[in-house]
Amino acid sequence: MSIKISGVGKQFGDFAALSDINLDIASGQLTALLGPSGGGKSTLLRIIAGLELSDTGTVEIEGTDATDLPAQKRNVGFVFQHYAAFRHMNVAANVGFGLKIRKRPKKEIAAKVEELLALVHLAQFADRLPSQLSGGQRQRMALARALAIEPTVLLLDEPFGALDAKVRKELRAWLRRLHDEVHVTTVFVTHDQEEALEVADQIVVINDGRIEQIGSPHELYDTPASEFVMSFLGPVTVLDGRLVRPHDIEVVAVPFPGSYAGRIVGSSRVGFEVRLEVALAEAADAPPVLITLTRAEATAKRLEDGAPVWIKPVEGASQIPVRSADSIGEVEPVSELAGSGDRA
Repeated sequence: MSIKISGVGKQFGDFAALSDINLDIASGQLTALLGPSGGGKSTLLRIIAGLELSDTGTVEIEGTDATDLPAQKRNVGFVFQHYAAFRHMNVAANVGFGLKIRKRPKKEIAAKVEELLALVHLAQFADRLPSQLSGGQRQRMALARALAIEPTVLLLDEPFGALDAKVRKELRAWLRRLHDEVHVTTVFVTHDQEEALEVADQIVVINDGRIEQIGSPHELYDTPASEFVMSFLGPVTVLDGRLVRPHDIEVVAVPFPGSYAGRIVGSSRVGFEVRLEVALAEAADAPPVLITLTRAEATAKRLEDGAPVWIKPVEGASQIPVRSADSIGEVEPVSELAGSGDRA
């Protein structure tokens, strides 16, 4: 294991930021710490980096007990949300700064900087100041600077949080490609579910200072361990007291076995998606069930506002009981003997 965290806890006054955190991160793995603001993910990252000390537990990095080691002795590269660039230095000098203070030979620094700038596609901007770069370019410069010291572990704290959506999407795809080239053990903090699902090998969901679930993006999305994990990783709706994903609900204009009767009370189109709101016939006080399907499907099935429909989770859909199910209203599905309408 590249990183082994055992029994780590951290208090800030009366507030428990972390409680009994146990986590193994394999060498060369790209791991996302995902959770809501204030959940403890950045505190855990800072403890790994040595920027915070835990109250309890231990941190091992590459088999070495780093619990009490200062940050500069952990051989960790750290990239913050804000670039913290040296404004008076050009891009090449910023990237080579860590090597310079380690008193590496000038030729070695120049060669390493040239290699890294090519890797992050900034070679043509070596002589520019940080202020002359775009936000995405400055973040790539920060990553190159962190990689220059050849860290054992690369830590990223909301690295793309300050960028607009389009640049964020481009950079996370670039980060995945970069990681596949350099294979450095990487841990990044994010509250962006799509970012974690797209980039990470492993996701650690943290909430209220505790780990909710650890697994691959597919494992967490398809087999969530709790109501929180399911609702945090992607859209959900409630059908008969259970959480289900809107795109995992079948909807047709005729009754079919096991389905629930309802009526479309709202619809909207977002790009290629059509999002329906269906009020269940036998649960008038319950919030509408949200259903997502493609525009082509909605058109083919003639699903329009006010139309009667019958709905049911598709086979194999993830479903988690809602703790407050009794306040939602449970309804009986259409009998297995009722109707023989075709399924869509």
